[in-house]
Amino acid sequence: MQINAISIDKLPEAATQLIGFAEKNQTKILLFFGEMGAGKTTFIKAFCAALGVKDAVSSPTFSIVNEYHYPKGIVYHFDFYRLKNQLEALDLGFEEYLYSGNYCLIEWPEKIPGLLPQNYLEVLLEVQPDQHRKLTIAKI
Repeated sequence: MQINAISIDKLPEAATQLIGFAEKNQTKILLFFGEMGAGKTTFIKAFCAALGVKDAVSSPTFSIVNEYHYPKGIVYHFDFYRLKNQLEALDLGFEEYLYSGNYCLIEWPEKIPGLLPQNYLEVLLEVQPDQHRKLTIAKI
């Protein structure tokens, strides 16, 4: 699935489409790829809002994981940018989060390639020349 030319005002619609795609593919594990500043956290904020999260959504760069509540459960938001190795993710209990049945939204998943499950969605955000974003979603 690909969504081109996403502007900030189109984020809620794109987030709702992603939720539907995740439900259709029976996964709550979403890996977010994109260069620094591509809008991963901004898109995750829109995703959480579309789920009905009322908590403040922010980047867990320093805490590594944030937890948000929505009417149907919990969203775990990970940012592995600062990890030095995969053991750090294991030390925080990453596998327990991963297999909890709740949404796990993971920024910088390339830092933990050996810990990824078999069923997840890859979400690639790319900055376009006009500063809009191209969103590509693939089921793995």
